[in-house]
Amino acid sequence: MTSFWSVVVTLITLGSIGAFAYLLWVCATNRMGKPEGESMGHEFDGIEELNSDLPKWWTYMFVVTILFGLGYLVLFPGLGNFSGVLNWTSANKQITSLEESRAAVANTNGMVQYDQEVSDANAKFAPIFEAFAAQPVAELAYNEEAIKIGKRLFLQNCSQCHGSDAGGTTGFPNLNDDKWNWGGSPEKIKETIMHGRVAAMAAWGDVLGDEGVDAVVEYVLSLSGRRGLDVKLVELGKSKFGLCAACHGPDGTGNEMFGAPDLTDQTWLYGGSRLAIEESVRNGRAGVMPAWDPILGEDKVHVLSAYVFRLSNPNK
Repeated sequence: MTSFWSVVVTLITLGSIGAFAYLLWVCATNRMGKPEGESMGHEFDGIEELNSDLPKWWTYMFVVTILFGLGYLVLFPGLGNFSGVLNWTSANKQITSLEESRAAVANTNGMVQYDQEVSDANAKFAPIFEAFAAQPVAELAYNEEAIKIGKRLFLQNCSQCHGSDAGGTTGFPNLNDDKWNWGGSPEKIKETIMHGRVAAMAAWGDVLGDEGVDAVVEYVLSLSGRRGLDVKLVELGKSKFGLCAACHGPDGTGNEMFGAPDLTDQTWLYGGSRLAIEESVRNGRAGVMPAWDPILGEDKVHVLSAYVFRLSNPNK
């Protein structure tokens, strides 16, 4: 907030409290020039207004409210840029990275509410996650209590990309099936969540040219059993597929080491239409999954991995 608006907010806030205090003083003082209980000359529907003092309990309550408001503004932020005597804040603001967040937590005086709540939660729940982390992922995946916790972690941190049902969408894989570009074993799933993944497919448009792109697309479509294709174009595409085989393998079945998908099935991360495949071949694809270890810690990732493994392996 700029200094100008800080001053404006401060003046409005203190001015409002001052106005209420003056109104209370006026109403609590007999300024009508008439004795207590005398008629004020106003009558409506048989009800007559008398010159009466405000109820004492109401007046005292109003005074306490004003004093409380002033005390609050001294102790806590509320007057423009003034941070309050206690230097309390709901959260560290203007934080743009985990490093800055950790530094802010280290330098805080304990009056950052969010940091304190996180600290209290970690102290309370850390032993639970530690106990779960002692079990193998494949075993933990069928511990119903752990799965309930893992589902909450998934909804909080993963559903924004993979969907609340883990069904995925264009560019974000479905976690319910048995198709895993980087491997679907418990160990590989945990590795993916812990350290993240960076997938990049090169753009081959300039190398292949328009005819080459069309041919490779036709061949890729044939790998997944698509019918009604141009046989000559398929053969031409097969001869040019060597550029792709380095990652996808000579038979197009993919390579988990590179995260290269299997092109022989009907699962397409970016869409399986001719247009979508052409876009992939011509302009390439780039996908990034963030590493969750710095955010959640290994124990929570362990439980989350068990939940993700369970999605595609519902039966033990």
